[in-house]
Amino acid sequence: MASEQDRRLLVLGDSISAAYGMSLEQGWVAMLDKELAGNDANIQVINASISGETTVGGLRRLPGLLAEHKPRLVVIELGGNDGLRGYPLDQLQSNLSRMVQLSIDSGARVILVPMEIPPNYGRRYTSGFRGSFDRVADAQGATLAPFILDGVATEPGLMQDDGIHPTAQAQARLLANLLPTISAELEKL
Repeated sequence: MASEQDRRLLVLGDSISAAYGMSLEQGWVAMLDKELAGNDANIQVINASISGETTVGGLRRLPGLLAEHKPRLVVIELGGNDGLRGYPLDQLQSNLSRMVQLSIDSGARVILVPMEIPPNYGRRYTSGFRGSFDRVADAQGATLAPFILDGVATEPGLMQDDGIHPTAQAQARLLANLLPTISAELEKL
């Protein structure tokens, strides 16, 4: 059996994983921690998510997080803020690729959580943005998760007034969207 150190899961995300607009305990990452503890999975969940984080910031912080926590599984939920700011897609893909590669090089498995953005920047940018996650996962050997906001983003009662962030009531659905992928990766550790 793997030691406790070998059973660490790091979530590197933005406001979606940092429980924006609610207490951290209400967010999907805290719910994941409780779910895994309830299953006696002996997994330590580390939430290194920061509201407003971009892939540039995540890439800057990741080496220190990998050195400090030595996770066996890294969940990267970044990119939404890059898209909302209209950052170049090649920069997004490069940053995601480097984060995936750094994580793999450290001995961790990687789940890449895709994001979608509103159509403000036009169809070409919007579809290119969404496709970036597929391309990076394929090229780097990461596991691509389902869209975390599936069944949430288009439900007004599950989104905060800003139309970008899910409510506390939506957090269980976010977890349900990701849990099968996370559980499958944890079984491979």
